[in-house]
Amino acid sequence: MSDITLFKTFAKGSHKAKTKGSNCVIYTRVSTKEQADNNLSLDTQKKACEMFAKKSGLQIMGSFGGTFESAKTDERKQFNNMLTFVKKSKEKISHIVVYSVDRFSRSGANAIYIAEQLKKVGVVVYSVTQPTDASTASGSLQQNIQFIFSEYENQQRREKCMAGVKEMLLRGEWCTAPPIGYDIVKSNGKRSIVVNNTGKLLRKAFYWKVKEKVTSEEIIRRLAAQGLKISNQRMSAFFRNPFYCGLLVHTALEGQVMEGNHEKLISKEIFLEANDVLSENKQGYRTNPENEDIPLKRFYKCDECGKFLRAYKAYKNQKYYYKCNTKGCNCNMRADTLHDKFTGMLSQFSLEFDEGMQYLIKQQMIADYNKMNDQKVDNVKNVERQLSEVGKKLERLEERYVLEEITKDMFDKFQAKFIEERKEIEKELTKFGKRVSNLGEYIDTAFRASSKLATEWDSADYNDRQTLQYLVFPEGIYYNRKKDECRTPKYNLTFGYFAGLAMVSGEKEKGNCNNILQFPSCVEADIELSNFLADLQELELFMKRFQNP
Repeated sequence: MSDITLFKTFAKGSHKAKTKGSNCVIYTRVSTKEQADNNLSLDTQKKACEMFAKKSGLQIMGSFGGTFESAKTDERKQFNNMLTFVKKSKEKISHIVVYSVDRFSRSGANAIYIAEQLKKVGVVVYSVTQPTDASTASGSLQQNIQFIFSEYENQQRREKCMAGVKEMLLRGEWCTAPPIGYDIVKSNGKRSIVVNNTGKLLRKAFYWKVKEKVTSEEIIRRLAAQGLKISNQRMSAFFRNPFYCGLLVHTALEGQVMEGNHEKLISKEIFLEANDVLSENKQGYRTNPENEDIPLKRFYKCDECGKFLRAYKAYKNQKYYYKCNTKGCNCNMRADTLHDKFTGMLSQFSLEFDEGMQYLIKQQMIADYNKMNDQKVDNVKNVERQLSEVGKKLERLEERYVLEEITKDMFDKFQAKFIEERKEIEKELTKFGKRVSNLGEYIDTAFRASSKLATEWDSADYNDRQTLQYLVFPEGIYYNRKKDECRTPKYNLTFGYFAGLAMVSGEKEKGNCNNILQFPSCVEADIELSNFLADLQELELFMKRFQNP
């Protein structure tokens, strides 16, 4: 059979788009508004690009940019408009013509990625002043190097600029435009920042907040009546800007606060008092997260989207409901119904044991702990032996260096290696923890807690309910409204251990409360020792809050 066309369906790979065609777009830009207003650089760029297109026989299908856009990131409006046009144009654009590579982008690796994505659809970036054939491997390499150097130059320029900014700030001089309420005044070659008429109005706002404790909305209204319109968001930023009390804060200062040389609008005391009033949150809506009627809010999660359930009170029947706010989930349940389901889950852990059963379970838990601890002891001895060997290596290395058997470079190299090895071993050693001597007391505490979980939750206040919820189910509970089921990814290992032993012994059958819980087997006790002990100790702390045994 000589015809192989039938085998094309088994071929691998795809046809790579090649740069072809005579259509192009031009992209020009400058970095600052001043350069854009001057327009000389933009004209020069565009003329050079047009001359290249004419000389190369390219048809210009559009020009983009022509304004100021920083190239340190690729989140630029004109730049993205140009990319969208190139990818969706019916004219099949083959070239993006720029004056120089840094006019296209200064984002380094991201610029390389964008250029590669364009090449996949048959479009290359061409620089008039740095001509390279980016459709070839060598030309692409050269262009990528140019992209990286553009980013490097940009970073260098920024470092020098920020060093100058920091130096000015350390002298108490604000180097950029001052906030609202100030003007820059130059006299005899000296630059000063002084309070203007707007600032005098804003000074009143601080005193209104401190002396009268009026709301921000009322302050905005009063200022508007005196001719100053300001938004609520801007007002909030205004009250929290320490520039008005004579202090300078800036990212270049790296967390420092400096005294400024500019005119103060208010004193530091007034500024702090105003912010104290704001922190009291006496204005606006008041929230009451500790609502006794809805303790499961932000504890239960929607099984569809994973978001926490919120709570609200229905106007019609004045009943509380839990609800997922994600559109389309339709996870909505009356609070008292979900509370019943939760106590049903707790009842699976609320086990009543007679003294004989308690004794057997306690002995089994101690036996399992000792078995796991014996393995831990062997592991600790092994790790300690490794630690001792590393210590001997370090001592021998120092001895050889003192005796001049090895050079300093070799000593430094192996010393760093052995010290790092010792740190890793010490880190591993800390994972094993310490042996618990009062395990029996912890288990007795766990018995007392297990016997009253559901009733304790019913009678507890909001804070104690929260503590108990997360004690038993550390990662919360997921509720599926469609199946009317609850599930939990994790529960307290101690309670799970009790429940598993009780089921194996026949003391209690696993109930079907539309909940999905899987208890460990007492025969296959694979509980991680450190987690098991942590849960026991957490139980001990919780039960100290309830003195009745």
